[in-house]
Amino acid sequence: MSDHDHDAGADAELLARAAVALNRYGDLLRDVGAVFAEAGHRLYLVGGSVRDALLGRPSPDLDFTTDARPEQMQAFLRPWADALWDTGIDFGTIGVGKGDHRLEITTFRADSYDQVSRNPQVRYGDRLEDDLVRRDFTVNAMAVAIDPQKPAGLGDFHDPLGGLAALRSRTLDTPSAPEVSFGDDPLRMLRAARFMSQLRFQVAPRVLTAMTEMAPQLARITVERVAVELDKLLLGEDPVAGIDLMVQTGLGDVVLPEVGGMRMAIDEHHQHKDVYWHSLTVLRQAIDLEDDGPDLVLRWAALLHDIGKPATRRHEPDGGVSFHHHEVVGAKMARKRMRALKYSKQMVDDVSQLVFLHLRFHGYGDGKWTDSAVRRYVTDAGPLLTRLHKLVRADCTTRNKRRAARLQANYDDLERRIAELAAKEDLQRVRPDLDGNEIMKLLDIPAGPQVGEAWRYLKELRLDRGPLSHDEAADELLKWWNARK
Repeated sequence: MSDHDHDAGADAELLARAAVALNRYGDLLRDVGAVFAEAGHRLYLVGGSVRDALLGRPSPDLDFTTDARPEQMQAFLRPWADALWDTGIDFGTIGVGKGDHRLEITTFRADSYDQVSRNPQVRYGDRLEDDLVRRDFTVNAMAVAIDPQKPAGLGDFHDPLGGLAALRSRTLDTPSAPEVSFGDDPLRMLRAARFMSQLRFQVAPRVLTAMTEMAPQLARITVERVAVELDKLLLGEDPVAGIDLMVQTGLGDVVLPEVGGMRMAIDEHHQHKDVYWHSLTVLRQAIDLEDDGPDLVLRWAALLHDIGKPATRRHEPDGGVSFHHHEVVGAKMARKRMRALKYSKQMVDDVSQLVFLHLRFHGYGDGKWTDSAVRRYVTDAGPLLTRLHKLVRADCTTRNKRRAARLQANYDDLERRIAELAAKEDLQRVRPDLDGNEIMKLLDIPAGPQVGEAWRYLKELRLDRGPLSHDEAADELLKWWNARK
């Protein structure tokens, strides 16, 4: 069999797989195709919907392109659709709700870009080919005609730019020269890293070269859009590959410089090439510990947990290297970076708190923590405790099997201690044994700062000694109050 015959056979197999994947939408495709045909317009399934079908991946979203203009679509779709959205109408996109499905239908585009911002000067096209050539990568530049006369509504397959061959070789390449494509929209460079993570594809050599040369242009993109891509990258199947592509090309210097900044900061055990690769290993191991789907907070924390190391690196007299208080510095750095990327306050707080706490366990030694220390560990972690367990376990990357086994056994012991204490007292909500009203009554004071001070004293007491009876708590409070007068 010649290479051509082999390729043709592989292509036929991919197209058959896509047909199976899309067959579940057969009724919907025929129905929407009939609406467009009756109005005298062409409709094509396009982009990620086609790519994912060819890969046999489930895709919840269906994206279409058409020669119909937005106002025309609104007119003839309104009687058929359950709902219409026009939030993307400035870019030629109409959102359509039909049953449980959400469709996005965009008029053929033949945009030009101003090369300063990333905003396209929207121009509609009349040909499918003009629309496909302006897309980010050839694997996203394939289309399937929607034909209501066909069994599953699927008509001819259109691949003018070699997307199928690129998909077969798992390669990300641009429809036009990458310099033009990335100049039009620098966010596409970050999308390449995202697709590496999501699809486990590689970038074509010319794309890698262009990304490296043009990385500074990513600064033209708003941080909100950058954050969306970073999240999709981190939630992919192989975020390590995507992160490493970002760092190697210089994209990371623009949007996440602290990660690349960990390179060559040798860790204190000299057992990793550097802190950067250690952190990527921790990210991979944290993913292996996920038990309920991808966890964005855990993945961000794993990636950033050691970013404070370069700033705290010290060469010790014995020839070793130390990173004292890198968790404190790292938590501040994580907070600053995530705020710059405009993440929610909750996200910023959660990730930075995990970075701050990730070293606390190492004070556990060989199980010498008091009950008080265990309570504080649980209380400081709060609702992040389960994630903290995973992060600490993932942070064990030593090649010394005996040391690794000891660390895991120690953590097993800490979790057992936590469970034993939790069975006796409510560790998730450690609160003083007296509330504010009881404090005011006992001390005969009005509401104000003194009540808060007394409340905090009782909480510290509760953490140190565990639950107290009402009388014990009242007695301790009065002793403390009288001693401070």
